[in-house]
Amino acid sequence: MRLLLLSNSTTHGYGYLEHAKNDIIKFFGKDVKKICFVPFAGVSLSYNEYSEKVGKVFNELGYELEPLHLSSNYIQTVRSAEAIAVGGGNTFHLLHELYRFSLVEVIREKVKNGMPYIGWSAGSNMACPTIKTTNDMPIIEPESFKALNLIPFQINPHYTDVKIENHHGETRDQRLEEFLEVNRDIYLTGLREGCTLKIEADSIEHIGEKSMKLFKYGQEKKEFSSGDDISFLLKS
Repeated sequence: MRLLLLSNSTTHGYGYLEHAKNDIIKFFGKDVKKICFVPFAGVSLSYNEYSEKVGKVFNELGYELEPLHLSSNYIQTVRSAEAIAVGGGNTFHLLHELYRFSLVEVIREKVKNGMPYIGWSAGSNMACPTIKTTNDMPIIEPESFKALNLIPFQINPHYTDVKIENHHGETRDQRLEEFLEVNRDIYLTGLREGCTLKIEADSIEHIGEKSMKLFKYGQEKKEFSSGDDISFLLKS
């Protein structure tokens, strides 16, 4: 498998997807010409507006974007795609639509067989076994919380351990620890903004200036920087 999983699309000081442009070019290379785009996480933007926004970036990088919602046959479009991009937004809405159009197994099969997959935020959540570690509000109920299950660990995008002064609600770490309390056998990665996970076959590379925090029930939290070996996550 080949996956490029971004924590976010917009990083402070950069334009839309600008911080990841070089990584995207290296990932897709020159062999990929057209990328199927899944806009179903978009709620506040129409699918057309979302696709136009993403298409502008990918066109600048030399790739043609094929918005899935404009296809007359979603399943066939995915099956014939060279590569797929799954955008961020609301994770629950994204998964609801993937189940509604019977695309979960289709996408999984294609990616397992080598189709490059790029996702950001909700799109990265979708590569996990479930969407249980998303930050999003459940605005709609999908058929299941089970996602594409392309990787054996969970991601929390936009991860932050910043404590807000005078805020008395749970911190992000406390929320994630609640997940671990009832999901004790799985690793959880806190992916800070600006960070990316690149997966090629049996290897995984953490990219980004900020570190990634790793959670596991009963174990001390660990920080991993770019270049650290985290391939063990693929065997977890």
